[in-house]
Amino acid sequence: MTPTPKPKRRQTKPYSPTSHSDGTIAPKPYRLISLPKQKPQLGHPIGQDQYYTDRYHGTLYLTLTVQTAVHISTGVVEMGTDVKQKSIPLIKTMTQGREGNLMIPGSSFKGVVRSAYEAITYSCLCKTKAKSHQIPNGYSECRNKTQLCTTCQVFGAMDWQGLIHFTDAYCQSVGFRAGFIPSLYRPRPEEGQRYFKQGKVAGRKFYYQTIRAIEKGQQQGILVQQAAKNYSFTSQLHYRNLTIAELGTLLIVLGQDQAKYPIALKVGGGKPIGMGTMTVEVTKLEQATNLRDRYLSYQVTPNHLTGEPLQQVMQQSIQKAHQELVQAQQLQELTDVLKYPTEREPSI
Repeated sequence: MTPTPKPKRRQTKPYSPTSHSDGTIAPKPYRLISLPKQKPQLGHPIGQDQYYTDRYHGTLYLTLTVQTAVHISTGVVEMGTDVKQKSIPLIKTMTQGREGNLMIPGSSFKGVVRSAYEAITYSCLCKTKAKSHQIPNGYSECRNKTQLCTTCQVFGAMDWQGLIHFTDAYCQSVGFRAGFIPSLYRPRPEEGQRYFKQGKVAGRKFYYQTIRAIEKGQQQGILVQQAAKNYSFTSQLHYRNLTIAELGTLLIVLGQDQAKYPIALKVGGGKPIGMGTMTVEVTKLEQATNLRDRYLSYQVTPNHLTGEPLQQVMQQSIQKAHQELVQAQQLQELTDVLKYPTEREPSI
């Protein structure tokens, strides 16, 4: 008796932006930001045992505006009825608040800001998939909490709490948009040909901003909850014991040096297809009027800056950052990638 042949597994063609139907190669949706020639400068962090009078402490109030659809997955797939959408069978979810409004975890946004901060300063290669022998000399992740690079002093490192904290960002409207993300795959050919130079990490990877995101439709994608264009989120950035240059560098990364470096941030999944673009507006700065009062009373009236006074403080901080911390070449490279608005079309 002739054995019945096993059915062959159906081969699905992965979505890939690397080639067009005519055989031409599409431009890569990302760029590697070069590493500064000078190695990261390590120093002893300031600590949090007290508020130092020669440092800066306060809270930045942020408004994040979606420019291309944003999705930060919970990793959970739910039935449409669970998210009050009877017409949807299954959907990959985002985190939502008690009122049903979408939420961006503060830790997720902090990671986005940290990546850009690392790229434009003398900082280590933190949380990379590269093996230890592939890390350029002097760029290994900070492990000694008494000797930290520029970024680790501000954002934190192993066994060391950073000087800043982002609160969760909540959408100002209730509801969401159902969209699709194509199945994404690693770069072809082998990533080693592009990510490494002479066996060492060639730079930090950032995806270009685009004027829109690709949406292939239900036949080629995964149904997900999204924050659609013009959705607005609010968050707060609490900081303490920062130098004026460190504060200024944060403001540059948040896109507040608009005249020369109009940066927008890429948040969440789908970056290769143009998703995740968010612009940031600093609406208010809260500062303590007297540091001594923080230790003497539970009810201290802070000083709030808006409008022109706020702009003056931000520009002074940004100017100091350019003088002391920010590397001009890397900042220009990063701006070329994250510049928004942009005329760049997504790779299809």
